[in-house]
Amino acid sequence: TRKARLRVAKADPWSVMKVSFLLSIALGICTVVASAVLWMVMDAMGVFSTVGGTISEATGSNESNGFDLQSFLSLPHVLTFSGIIAVIDVVLATALATLGAFIYNLSAGFVGGIELTLAEDE
Repeated sequence: TRKARLRVAKADPWSVMKVSFLLSIALGICTVVASAVLWMVMDAMGVFSTVGGTISEATGSNESNGFDLQSFLSLPHVLTFSGIIAVIDVVLATALATLGAFIYNLSAGFVGGIELTLAEDE
């Protein structure tokens, strides 16, 4: 088998930013879809009506002036909140990955980078 020792001396911040942006977009889409599926499963199981009934029973309020959990945790509200979280995640993950590339380039200048040994399969 042939082996090669390589050193990652520099990570291009622009390419790191593009890749991290695409990966965080995919993660944001997964977050929104997963929250919608989880909401639908919980609604089909009757979790919101059960917990809402328990809250109104515990507070002693009737339907007209009490806290309505089902309207507060409706699907549009949940999807809006998860969409906002996904957008914040895209911005933060892209910025942190790009900043990480800059920090890696600075530290690789001092210590030489990460050394890898690559081997060829037979």
